[in-house]
Amino acid sequence: MNLTDIFEQAGGLESMAKELGVSPGVAQQGADALLPAILGGFKKQAQGGGLEGLGGLIGQLGGGGLLDSVLGSQPTPVGQGNEVLGQIFGSKDVSRTVAGDAAAKTGLDAGLLKKMLPMLAMMVAGYMAKQGGQSPGGGLGGMLGNVLGGLVGGGSSAPAAGGLAGSLGGLGKLIDMNGDGNPLDDILGMAGKMRG
Repeated sequence: MNLTDIFEQAGGLESMAKELGVSPGVAQQGADALLPAILGGFKKQAQGGGLEGLGGLIGQLGGGGLLDSVLGSQPTPVGQGNEVLGQIFGSKDVSRTVAGDAAAKTGLDAGLLKKMLPMLAMMVAGYMAKQGGQSPGGGLGGMLGNVLGGLVGGGSSAPAAGGLAGSLGGLGKLIDMNGDGNPLDDILGMAGKMRG
């Protein structure tokens, strides 16, 4: 089961669709196009040694409550999602690039996709917090690896790279756009600002 299916079963895609005034099918299409970049952003944070900061941010913004905020009947407080995006992407330019790329691939409106991004970021962060808990002492690192690795299909055909990178081999199959064996360069390379 992939992340889009999980959010669909949890009601996240339906909640997002209602709030944005689109059909659940459009919400799913947008989520399918945007989630690889969001997951890539979390992976980039993890590889850069930013797990503690990311875990702290997720906790400060509400942990598992981030997912609950999207699922709830009240309008989603997207400011929290924008903070998560700022942490994983580094700049609004990257969010615009991700939305523009997804729009080009799906034919959906880039403005709509920009509105979906913070909601999806909240769903991913909230889901990770609920799955792994906020365990002290670096537990988030292992939790990110387990949750993200499990979400993208488990088994990896990529060579073991150790840590989170090795556990995300399944993600590679989803987003290797240019077939060079290094899928994240396609997402992360969309905006040069994403590379440090």
